[in-house]
Amino acid sequence: MAKFERILLKLSGEAMAGPGNFGIDPDRVKSLAAEIAGVANEGIQTGVVVGGGNIFRGIALAARNMDRVTGDHMGMLATVINSLALQDALEQAGANTRVMSAIQMHQVAEPYIRRRAIRHLEKGRIVIFAAGTSNPYFSTDTAATLRALEIKAQVIAKATKVDGVYDKDPMKHPDAVMFDQIGYTEVLTRSLGVMDATSIAMCRDNKLPILVFNLNTHGNIMRMASGETVGTLIS
Repeated sequence: MAKFERILLKLSGEAMAGPGNFGIDPDRVKSLAAEIAGVANEGIQTGVVVGGGNIFRGIALAARNMDRVTGDHMGMLATVINSLALQDALEQAGANTRVMSAIQMHQVAEPYIRRRAIRHLEKGRIVIFAAGTSNPYFSTDTAATLRALEIKAQVIAKATKVDGVYDKDPMKHPDAVMFDQIGYTEVLTRSLGVMDATSIAMCRDNKLPILVFNLNTHGNIMRMASGETVGTLIS
């Protein structure tokens, strides 16, 4: 029996990209979709938020003298592109899927309506939440936290390229130590950079656990959703 009945999976835009962390890699997306569809097939209600960094990064462009609000809006549209690509791959994998956008664009996605999203999940459809919160200055991590709270998900599953949360960057420090479990406040005070501070604080204030795991280990999405010990639990 699965530990979780309803999860919110947070993917970075780079998770959909090829070796250069840019664009959309069809084989990568197909592999991802097969894993996510497998989780849904086990009866686990699955929401997904995907970033847009592989296509566009608003903060980076703000540093190049572009207006931050404009850059963030462009980043939101990038998440819609990723969401549509993931939807297509999921449907090819046999999963019923809906894209719900915080920015209304009726030709390509449903508008985000909380009650409708919950109904889709109850009917076994995978719901991909696109366009962030529709507000600038909020990251897709914060959007994922907001959507997880709204749909009453039991956990935010934050997919990364490392095995969990470490005391320092394991890519730079071979002696970095991984936590099996850690508190929200410690993540914030130590600036561990798992998710942005706003999303961590929202999870803390609403007692929503975060599970940080390695997306590059095949099968980890299913292991995580099934309640196996994977990655780091922030609670």
